[in-house]
Amino acid sequence: MPKLLPAILAAILLLSPAAQAKRAPNLELKILAGDPIHLADLRGSIVVLSFWATWCAPCQQELPRLSALSRQYAGKNIRFVAISVDEPKDLPKIAPFVRDHNLQLDVWTGADLDMLERVGLGNVLPGTLILDQQGEIVARIQGEARDPDITAPLDWLLAGKLGTAPAPITKRY
Repeated sequence: MPKLLPAILAAILLLSPAAQAKRAPNLELKILAGDPIHLADLRGSIVVLSFWATWCAPCQQELPRLSALSRQYAGKNIRFVAISVDEPKDLPKIAPFVRDHNLQLDVWTGADLDMLERVGLGNVLPGTLILDQQGEIVARIQGEARDPDITAPLDWLLAGKLGTAPAPITKRY
């Protein structure tokens, strides 16, 4: 048994939430006005990143819920960002979509499906990442996120990562 102890400890460490965390790449995108912004600009805040497109029906259902959650968590150092994967020719559709749905989120452009792959979301829209204040990915949601998929990791982070860690990946498709 003593010979197995180091292997057991190594397995426990590899399965811990800290070992599963991975820093999100410093994506370079644009705000709706066209100015560049980097994901690292949000360090110091908990971040909910939702990748979406104007043509994506589940995205059209998810974004208003995320907007409501952003209001629910207002004042708690959490940033909700909707990152469009619309093609450049469809960028003029984004601002009217945001206005018509009364979205209270930061909206960025410039993403594509390859970017979703790079952050571990596969090629399914919508896709959501939740990052801690250091930019570490603590949760991934593939497909249309439900409120508990978002609130559980946010509440865990707000509680100082006490208690059971959220599932590192949730599939909703």
